[in-house]
Amino acid sequence: MTDTLSRTFSALADPTRRAILARLAAGEATVSELAEPFPMSLPAVSRHLKVLEEAGLITRGRTRQWRPCRLEAKPLEDVAGWVAAYRRFWDDGFDRLEEHLRTLTGGPGDA
Repeated sequence: MTDTLSRTFSALADPTRRAILARLAAGEATVSELAEPFPMSLPAVSRHLKVLEEAGLITRGRTRQWRPCRLEAKPLEDVAGWVAAYRRFWDDGFDRLEEHLRTLTGGPGDA
């Protein structure tokens, strides 16, 4: 069984799925609307949507004959939380880089 975070990262690994999520960030859309900018068949787009749905990144509603898709933010919040735990590593790296650049240029704070 794959954990939720792994499913989310796996779904986000594909650029088409990321583009679909970016479109859904603007509001819900039908499969046809989501497929419009892509040079692929509706079944191919539907397979991408299935991966996103299984990862919990989208839900599909039912309005008469339409099945609009909408973005679900919770898995993205989980990714942001996981990444935030590593933020100090890149903050520390930028601080060391700034210190190194000051040493090279003789800027403020140089001893």
